[in-house]
Amino acid sequence: MNPGDRVRVERGGVANEGVLMPSTTAEHLVVKLDGGYNVGVAREGADVEVLESGSYEVGGEGDGEDESSVVEFDPDLPTVALISTGGTIASTVDYRTGAVTAQFDAEDVLRAVPDLAGRANYRGRVVANILSENMTPAVWQRLARAVHEEIENGADGVVVMHGTDTMQFSASALAFMLDAPVPIVFTGSQRSADRPSSDNVMNAVCAVEAAKSDCAEVLVCMHATESDDVCALHRATRVRKNHTSRRSAFETVGARPLGEVNYETEEVAFRREYRERGAATLDIAPDLDTEVELVKFTPGMDPAAWDYLDGKSGVVIEGTGLGHVHTDLVPRIEELVDEGAVVAMTSQCLGGRVCDRVYDTGRDLLDAGVVEAGDTLPGTAKVKLMWALANLGDPAGAMGESLAGELRERSRPWT
Repeated sequence: MNPGDRVRVERGGVANEGVLMPSTTAEHLVVKLDGGYNVGVAREGADVEVLESGSYEVGGEGDGEDESSVVEFDPDLPTVALISTGGTIASTVDYRTGAVTAQFDAEDVLRAVPDLAGRANYRGRVVANILSENMTPAVWQRLARAVHEEIENGADGVVVMHGTDTMQFSASALAFMLDAPVPIVFTGSQRSADRPSSDNVMNAVCAVEAAKSDCAEVLVCMHATESDDVCALHRATRVRKNHTSRRSAFETVGARPLGEVNYETEEVAFRREYRERGAATLDIAPDLDTEVELVKFTPGMDPAAWDYLDGKSGVVIEGTGLGHVHTDLVPRIEELVDEGAVVAMTSQCLGGRVCDRVYDTGRDLLDAGVVEAGDTLPGTAKVKLMWALANLGDPAGAMGESLAGELRERSRPWT
């Protein structure tokens, strides 16, 4: 009995028939049913009948357990570093709980996505093995250093496999922390590999094609539509996850994506100017000031709710409209500024930019020391302020300047 065999597994009066898959635990068998879903069956007490011999070739030998995938080096192909942080694209089903859990390392992704073979030479490494809700600034720093090392060691492009929930934060962090002469492409999966509608294969393939492109920026590569046709390439500092489960959940805010990858033709095309491959010298500035908070203003908010901000180095506010909060909060903000905090204003609106010179409240905020962050996305603004406080002499002034494409000179829709 080997992975790839067609089997009939009966246990406890319940029979399942399908293709035997590599197991992720010693206690369970994994069977891919004809409908495309996987089912886990406890080995103990299971009656297994091999209906048809098959094969499951991943570059190694044996049953696929405790083995590394082997990818032959082709001198005519570029080298792409695959860096795993966990997430759905590098996940499987935990048959103890029935939930999806991050377990695979980067080599397991190669095993799970055979379509990657022949596109590049691959180097794989694991920086973290977590679901993205557990991401921290410390992991961003380890990730930045890992990407820097891979490029320093000759990688022609980097693909970072990451959970989708906080991907936009991590991608933004690397956009500020790294200057790179090659593409750095984040990708993930909205639906795990055991589901027939999984987007992991197409996203991974398109990310590798983007990593071979001429655009040496930090990008996010995910489905552009619900169909398996095109992946969008979003600039890391302008992207946001706008849907909980749709495959095309990621959108560039205020504009079309920077580019796209056609899954069928493998063509990579860009719509706007970008930093070209080789234009930057490899450099890293991984320091972050973690004493920064992002707060959202809502009507009726008690000023006392902001007491926890005392002692913070920086605060990013999601204000209403052009960048407003209740008048009663202005004195509290002035106190934070007087204590030495950089307080930056962003907007809860998905389009447009902050302008606190139109209404009295906005002018009061400016007098209190608030700095405007233009049309920088709130999450990106938090990451930017963390980086600016640790690396720049004038972090407040930097919030009004574009450092990594996060702030546009003018807010023009669909450009």
